[in-house]
Amino acid sequence: MEAKGAGFLKVTGIIMIIGASLGIIISILALIGTAAISAMGNTLEITEAVDYNIGLLYVSGILSLVGAAMEMVAGILGVANSKKPEKANVCIVFGVIVILFSLAGSILTVVGGNSFPVVSFLIGLVLPVLYLIGAFKNKA
Repeated sequence: MEAKGAGFLKVTGIIMIIGASLGIIISILALIGTAAISAMGNTLEITEAVDYNIGLLYVSGILSLVGAAMEMVAGILGVANSKKPEKANVCIVFGVIVILFSLAGSILTVVGGNSFPVVSFLIGLVLPVLYLIGAFKNKA
């Protein structure tokens, strides 16, 4: 008997793997850019006019990298365990972790001085919520 949420879990897992791959690449580029800004910060006259917190940039880059890695793991687990109802709890845990990283990114946006990105946060929840629906259907 096939698990009820196998299709949901497999498709969202594949999409999460693709998104996480892009997220890892972009996060690494962001960290390289942050390091370049930090290294050149003392020599650039323009940095006096730009208000930035290099520590916050590093934290954002690391959070993005770890979040993308967690999304990659969740996606792989979703694809690998899509037909295994006994592994649904593992997928649920990783789905929640991905949602928490999305929330942490939005909170970091507020810490950086911007308003809470409601629309961005909600759009970022669509895929993990679909993933969780598939995992919960598998559990049943």
